[in-house]
Amino acid sequence: MKKPHIVIVGGGFAGLTLARGLKRAKVQITLIDKANHHLFQPLLYQVATASLSPGDIATPLRAIFRSQKNVRVLMNRVGEVRAHEKKIRLVSGEEFSYDKLVLATGARHSYFAHPEWESTAPGLKSLADALRMRQKILASFEKAESLLGVMQGGTGVETEDGSVTEKSVGKENYAELTKLLTFVIVGGGPTGVELAGSIAEIAHQTLRKDFRGIDPQKTRILLVEGGGRLLAAFPEKLGANAKKELEKLGVDVRLSSSVVNVMFDAVQVGEELISTSNIFWAAGNTASTLIKTIGTDLDRAGRAIVTEDLSLAKFPEISILGDAAHCVDHATGNPLPGVAPVAIQQGQYLAKRIKAELKGKKIPPFQYWDKGTMATIGRGRAVAKLGKLRVTGFIAWLMWSFIHMMYLIGFRNRFAVMFLWMYSYVTNRRAVRLITADDL
Repeated sequence: MKKPHIVIVGGGFAGLTLARGLKRAKVQITLIDKANHHLFQPLLYQVATASLSPGDIATPLRAIFRSQKNVRVLMNRVGEVRAHEKKIRLVSGEEFSYDKLVLATGARHSYFAHPEWESTAPGLKSLADALRMRQKILASFEKAESLLGVMQGGTGVETEDGSVTEKSVGKENYAELTKLLTFVIVGGGPTGVELAGSIAEIAHQTLRKDFRGIDPQKTRILLVEGGGRLLAAFPEKLGANAKKELEKLGVDVRLSSSVVNVMFDAVQVGEELISTSNIFWAAGNTASTLIKTIGTDLDRAGRAIVTEDLSLAKFPEISILGDAAHCVDHATGNPLPGVAPVAIQQGQYLAKRIKAELKGKKIPPFQYWDKGTMATIGRGRAVAKLGKLRVTGFIAWLMWSFIHMMYLIGFRNRFAVMFLWMYSYVTNRRAVRLITADDL
C-alpha cells in the first residue's frame, strides 16, 4: 500500500520534533524550509551580541536526517496552501499533494501597522537578522572611534582628563558621537531583556579598554516597554528583579512608554525624541502570511485557531504547530505562548497522534506541561520560574545555561557552547567580535 505523504513546512522546534518522532512510522515525509538548517532560536541573541558563532546554534537539516530514510528535505518557500485540493504550491511554481499537512512556520515581529519601521528597527528571528545586528552593534563603536580620530586629526583627545565633551569636539560632532553610542531596544520581553543586558555588558565591560578615543562605558542603552513591567509572562517579582539587574548594568529602563515613531536616526518615545543610530525591535509577533492562504479562522496576531488535537476544524488533515498556532491552554484558558517548549511538546504530541491514527486508534487531546520559564539578563544573572519555585541570580543563570545547552542539537554544538560560555564568564570577553560586511 502507498505510504501516507506528510508535508511539514518549517524545520524549527515543532517541525523537527515531529519529523524525528515519526522515524519508525510507515509514512513518507517531505520537510520544506526556507533555510537549510535548524536554528536554536533562544540563543540567537548571543550570535547578535558576539558571544557565539552561527554554527554553534544551527545544524544542517540534511545532517540531522541523514539516517532517517523516510524524510526528504527541500530548501524552498511555500507560497500557497490549496486546502480544498490538498495541495501546496512552492514559490518556484512546483506543487505537492499531501495526505497530511503540518505548518510550523513560526512568526515574525509585528510593527503594529508600521511595516516601514522594520528597515530601521530590525528584529531578531533568523541568523541573517543576528549577523546584521552584530555588525551594526560593533560597527557603531568603530564608527564613533573613527569619527573622533578624524575630528582630532589622529592626535588624540585634547582635554586635560582625556574625556570627550561638546566643547572639545564641537556641538554637531558631539551629537553625532552620542547618536552612534546610543542603543534603543523596543520591547521588554525575554528577547528585549537579553539584548539590553548583553549590549550593556559589551559596552560597559568587554570594550572598556579597547579604544583610545571614545569611552564605551559612556554608551547609553535604553529598554522601552509599553507595559507597566518587564517580562509580562513571568511573575511580577521576577520582572522587578530583571529591571533591577538591568539598571545595575547601566540600562535605562522605560516602562509604560510607547514608541510613537521610528526614523532613520531617531525614535520618538511618547513626547521625547531620542537621537540614535541603533534601534532594535523585540516587541510583538505576527504569524507567517502563509497561514492566511488556507482560509481558516485566525486570531488578531494572524495565528490559526486550532482544535484540541492541533488540527483545523475546517480541514482536519491540516495541523498547525508552534508560533503559528492559537492553541488554548486547558489549565489557564489562555493561548499558549510562542516559546520553544510549547513547540516541542506539540511536535511530540502530533507524532504520537499520527502513529495512533495509522493503527486506527485515537489519543487524548493535547495538554501542555509547563516545565517553567527562564530568561537571562547577563553574565551570571537570570530569572527562572519552575512551578511554584522562583529563582534569581547566579543559580538561575546556571539552570538556564544547563537547560539550553542540553536542548542544543549535536554533541559538537553542546561542547562548543559550554566552552565559550565558560571562557566568556571567566574572561568577560566576547569570542566573535567580527565585522565582515563592507557596506556599513
